[in-house]
This record gives sequence, structure tokens and C-alpha cells, in this order.
Amino acid sequence: MEIEEIVEMDEKHFMNVYSGRYPLYVEKAEGIKIYSKDGKVYRDFLAGIGVNALGYSSQRFKAALKDQIDKIIHCSNLYYIEPQSELEKKLCQNSCYDRVFFANSGSEANEGALKLARKYFKKKGTNKFETITADKSFHGRTMSTVTATGQDKYKKPFTPLPEGFYTVPFNDLEALKKAVTDKTAAIMLEPIQGEGGIYPAEKEYLEGVRQLCDQKDILLIFDEVQCGMGRTGELFAYQNYGVEADIITLAKALGGGVPIGAFMAREEVASAFEPGDHGTTFGGNPLATRAASEVMDIMLEAGFLESVKEKGIYLRAELDKLVAENDNLLETRGIGLMLALEFDQSLSAKKMTNQLFERGFLVNGVKEHTLRLLPPLVVEKEDIDLLIKNIKEIIAEK
Repeated sequence: MEIEEIVEMDEKHFMNVYSGRYPLYVEKAEGIKIYSKDGKVYRDFLAGIGVNALGYSSQRFKAALKDQIDKIIHCSNLYYIEPQSELEKKLCQNSCYDRVFFANSGSEANEGALKLARKYFKKKGTNKFETITADKSFHGRTMSTVTATGQDKYKKPFTPLPEGFYTVPFNDLEALKKAVTDKTAAIMLEPIQGEGGIYPAEKEYLEGVRQLCDQKDILLIFDEVQCGMGRTGELFAYQNYGVEADIITLAKALGGGVPIGAFMAREEVASAFEPGDHGTTFGGNPLATRAASEVMDIMLEAGFLESVKEKGIYLRAELDKLVAENDNLLETRGIGLMLALEFDQSLSAKKMTNQLFERGFLVNGVKEHTLRLLPPLVVEKEDIDLLIKNIKEIIAEK
């Protein structure tokens, strides 16, 4: 199909929700590079919005997928699925959780976590159903998860919204304490806010939230859809803090590009679900769980997560140098390879994103003055150096 035909078909038939795509006509990809049909090559520092943690065309990952496709792609959850069982074991053995449920996306994982929290208290015979989240948070696109999201721009088009959701300022323990009522069932937080602009939680804050939940009989949910699965240099983001939630949600990097989500819980909480309370047609199918199982194996190999930490420190240091050298750069934020570069009012994140695109780099402006970097975890220092060089040149042109 020619490029003009691709564009014509897309503009004619696809629902207009992306406000204009970038002129990249994806043909193939390898490592951190995406090759466009027009001959241009782009280094991806967004990783499919945090999905392609292993980069593109990993021979080992592709071999696992091809092997599974030759066996079976999908079957019903009415039957036992070997890759699913293997993935369950790996997730639980490498976390503080006892049970897991598989979905197709981060939104579905968060939806399931919210349902589990409500069912937990209903089974206990208490009238707890409310959830508190944080300003600038993002939890998904379903009606419940968009309501849980702490950004009005995602909510306004869909009012009236489901009841029982409240937001408070992030990293503000006193505000959270004041919002708790006898109906509060769950507090749902991202250890590092992604779509909100890469804002990490403070350790003391999460410790205080955990203590509050214990005191008030509230379930703590960590949304690690974007910040989990190696992104911070730990397998799970909560391991950077030493604070354990009752429920955790995963997606994005979990499948290495194959759609899969999951939520995990401690035994006491997970046991609230009974047959018929929840389910899925596609979630946990053989192909998706085989993919995620292979991702787990690669990330758990000696040296992998250590290399993510090392490269994260390197990228952060290079960004910090840029901030120190330029008055119109305010700060860097984040952990591992989940970082943001904050501009002052004189620089536009969208314009910077466009300029970097023209130079062959894929990044993302999550706010008007915030550039988000989520490179594949296999990014090399040479790629980082090239990105920094081009950012420097763009700033110098102003």
C-alpha cells in the first residue's frame, strides 16, 4: 500500500481521536529504531508509550512468539493454559503478591482492581465503596478509570460520571487524611505519575499512606501500568520505596508489545472474588501470557535491571547538565528510564517534540512545558548522547 493510500484510508475510516498523526508510516523496527515507508529512520525514546521495553525485533522474544503461534494463540479461560500458569508463578514469586488476574490493558487492570476493592468490603459487610486518587493521575479510559483519573480534561466529555471517586493533591498526606471517610474503600496511586508529567511519589508520603490505610481499614492500590516492569530499574516501582500495596496493576511493558494487563493482590484481598464476580474472554490467552513470560525471563536475567538503573542514572545526569547550562530549563524528574524535562514558559514541549521528530527522535510532550522520555530499556548510551546533542542544538537555535 502506498503512503498516500494509507493516509487516505485512515482519514476516511478511523475515528478522529488523535488530532493528527505524525508523518511516520511504520514499516518495520529493530532495536530502538523505527523505519518509515518513506525511508526515514527514527530513534524511539517513547517506546510505544512505555510498551516496547525490550525494543523492537528481539530475536529471543520473536522466537518465543513464533513457537507459541505454532501451538495455539487463544482458548477460553474455562481451561488450564500452561503459559498462563507459568506467568502467574513468575509474577507472584518475584513480588509480594499471592494471586493474579489477567486482562487486556491497563484500563481493564485498573477496573478490575477497583471492582476487587469494592467486593472486598461488600463481603465484609461494610458500606465502603469510595476511592480516593491524586491530582494529575491517569488511570485509564473506561468510565470508572476515567473518573478515577485526576485530570479534568479526560473527564469533562463524559459527564455525568460514576459516583464514589475523589481526588486530592499528590504527595500531600494531610489532604489525603482529610478526604478519608467511613465510606473510603481504596486509595489508588501511581508511585510515579506518568501522563501527569512524571512526578514520583515521596517515600515518606507512601509510607504515610500505607500507615493511614492500615489504621483506617482501607485498601491501597498501586497503579504501575506505566512505571512498573523494569522501567525504574526495579521489576516493580514499589520496590524503590519499600512500601507494599494491597493490590497492584500492570500492563504496557508486561507483554513487550503484545496486549496484556494484570492486577495482583494479597491472598486475603484476592479471596473476596468468587466464581462469576469477574472474567474475561481474551485476558490471559496463551499468546499474551507466553509473551509476558518471556519478558519476565529477560528482565530477571542477571544484569538486566542493573543496566536499566545505570542508563537511567546516565540519562538523568545528562539532562541535569542541560538544566544547569540553560536558564529556560527548570528541572528533571523521574526514576530510572522514566524521566521528564521541564521547560519554562519560553519553550513549548509540543514544538520541541516536533523539532526532535524532524531530526529523527520520538519523544512526547505530556504537558505544555514537559517533555517525557520513556526509551526502551535496551537503549544504549550512544543513543542517549545523540538525543542530548540534538536537544542542545534545538535550544541553541532559539
